[in-house]
Amino acid sequence: MKQKIYILGLATTGILFAGTLFKVQHWPGAGYLLTIGILMLVLIFLPVALRNHYKTEGNNQNSLLYLVTWLTCLVVFIAMLFKIMHWPGAGYALIIALPFPYIVFLPVFLAVTSKNKSFNIYNTVYVLFLLTAFSAVSVLLALNVSKEMTVDSLKISDNYNRLEAVLDEIQVINQQSPVIQKIDDVLKTVNEYQDMIFRHEGITEAQWNANPEILIMSGSRQVVPASMLTGKEGLIDTKLETGLSDLVLLLGRTPGYEKLSASAPVIFDLRYLPDNRYIWTDRLFKNIVQPWALTYLDGLETNLKMIKALVY
Repeated sequence: MKQKIYILGLATTGILFAGTLFKVQHWPGAGYLLTIGILMLVLIFLPVALRNHYKTEGNNQNSLLYLVTWLTCLVVFIAMLFKIMHWPGAGYALIIALPFPYIVFLPVFLAVTSKNKSFNIYNTVYVLFLLTAFSAVSVLLALNVSKEMTVDSLKISDNYNRLEAVLDEIQVINQQSPVIQKIDDVLKTVNEYQDMIFRHEGITEAQWNANPEILIMSGSRQVVPASMLTGKEGLIDTKLETGLSDLVLLLGRTPGYEKLSASAPVIFDLRYLPDNRYIWTDRLFKNIVQPWALTYLDGLETNLKMIKALVY
């Protein structure tokens, strides 16, 4: 029996290792391998191994501990699978899985083992150490994934800049159009906003364009001084918000741009108020300069120039 369990364990480990390798290399079939490997682990290998160990030990008092051990592994590994595969509900699964070992497994483990006078206290220490290590690894992985996702999302600025360079080559026909003039005013405000952030962070536009990650490097993110939020410079935030609101309302009053006016708030990330104006859905500036504020401004600049190119 033990030999069969070893073979099953090696097969499960091999599939999981192959799935992990395929996932890291972005090869086709990674999702299938990881799904099969994790399901084999929690639905076949662990139940068989725990059942065999339970029969070998021959202590009926520990049946609850074996059941909770399997249930904990099931919850944790299935949540990991949902997160890896980006399936719906992954966030809720992790919320349940991360505290599950501490609020379910650990109390049962301590209650069962405390009744066994021959139980080695070092085994309890090992379990606590493993749970601590599990928490530390989970946090580190989450931080690493978050950083990678943030860096990747910031790279969209490169696409904005390339498209913006092409749009700058397009000759605007109707320079006297009120819509064109309003767009130019908003673009000036966007540039003022960008310059304000660059000054505050001590970087140049060229540095940002070459390496957007510069704003999330250690020590580069600074607390916004009060003057940027309430002083003269901080008025740029409100000025840009008002400019975009006026532009959307102007598009709505200009024949031929009604549909664009209806889509613009979503494009600009604005929401409508009953007093006939638009405001930010989420403020750009908070207590820290967020890197995606510049990404938003790059995208906003590109979208405004695209609208400008369409004005006739």
